[in-house]
Amino acid sequence: MTDSTCITVRAEHSYEVHIGSGCINLLPAMLTGAGRLAIIYQRPVLRWVELIRAQFVDQGELVLLIEVPEGEAAKSTVVLEECWQKLGDSGFTRNDAVIAVGGGAVTDLAGFVAATWLRGIRNVNVPTTLLGMVDASVGGKTGINSAAGKNLIGAFHSPVGVICDLDTLTTLPRPDLVAGMAEVAKIGLTSDPTILADLRRDVATCCDPGSSFMADLIRRAVQVKADVVGGDFKEVSSSSSQPALGREVLNYGHTFGHAIERVEDYRWRHGEAISVGMIYVAELARLGGRLGEAEVATHREILGLLGLPTSYVSGRWEQLLAAMQVDKKARGAMLRFVILTGIGHPVEWAGPDPELLLAAYEAVTA
Repeated sequence: MTDSTCITVRAEHSYEVHIGSGCINLLPAMLTGAGRLAIIYQRPVLRWVELIRAQFVDQGELVLLIEVPEGEAAKSTVVLEECWQKLGDSGFTRNDAVIAVGGGAVTDLAGFVAATWLRGIRNVNVPTTLLGMVDASVGGKTGINSAAGKNLIGAFHSPVGVICDLDTLTTLPRPDLVAGMAEVAKIGLTSDPTILADLRRDVATCCDPGSSFMADLIRRAVQVKADVVGGDFKEVSSSSSQPALGREVLNYGHTFGHAIERVEDYRWRHGEAISVGMIYVAELARLGGRLGEAEVATHREILGLLGLPTSYVSGRWEQLLAAMQVDKKARGAMLRFVILTGIGHPVEWAGPDPELLLAAYEAVTA
């Protein structure tokens, strides 16, 4: 029996995000009419892949399994071309579909495969990590990495549905679960401060994948993202012609965090890097006179309670700065950051003084 919450995301087309235990069984209804299905996945989630395949094999569909490397290694041009080749060899048409099963790297890759095959075919995301559920699988951003930086090659391509089956979290390694909580904390800091109160009150229960508390945190985080994406699908609200902060609020901590990921050659988990990235922009805002010391302390408190890193090593500023300068949010030589002027009050800051940028780095070095 399926017990799930449904959240509607309104983008270039509307789709539903189902959150609950056993909701993986809702998948066939999302892909009616597809003659062929490609499931793109990584080896640790094979048990869920087999469960999905069984649902469709019973109906006679051709199901193609495409295993990709684990982690960010999946998001490469080599893997992308291999996926295209397998779709071509199997005769995939515009009536067919792609299913992503796994974490954020898989949903990013599979979404881009679907966006680019025949200029766009249907895809469904089945995130099996907390990070995937609250961030990567919802919103329609797809892409791969390149030597120049993370997620610089991509497309906006919304799925036709998202399945967040909470049963998949029960087998998720603890470090991956903790890393996923960074994105939950981000939503709390930027958009829903009641999340911070819940984490302070009982962080252990909130981080229990079998608890109703975690299910509620996921629901609230997805709702915030759905609302933001619905209002600014292609992240244009922060352009010069539309100065209001829109979808870019979701990038809080990501400019510095993505730089850490690149400098560390993606050995850091995404959530770990974003955690330090949020400390960095909090310190930057404090040094610029835009955020109080108490709010910076809140960042360190919450992320520390979750067991996430709040500092980084010294001696790597030039590498980090170079990585930030090719970030998607940069405009020419000008770096742009999402900062807070208070908890729950995000704004954009374009072109902070280079001395402040360095001072903020020094504030987060171990």
